[in-house]
Amino acid sequence: MIWDILYVLGGIVIGIIIGFLIARKLMKKELQKNPPINEEMIKTLMRGMGRTPNQKQVNQLMKQMSKYNQ
Repeated sequence: MIWDILYVLGGIVIGIIIGFLIARKLMKKELQKNPPINEEMIKTLMRGMGRTPNQKQVNQLMKQMSKYNQ
């Protein structure tokens, strides 16, 4: 009786761990294929704030974003 409960709990814990690892791998793969923000989005955001972005500023922001995504 107690062993049955332990087997079920062990299966649930192992299933949660495996599910988490698979979901994490798929999410990383998807984010690499489709990054959440690109240079055009940054330019649009800066224009929306009333600034005219130059390429140096855009590159600087992209570098900061990639640093936090890893």
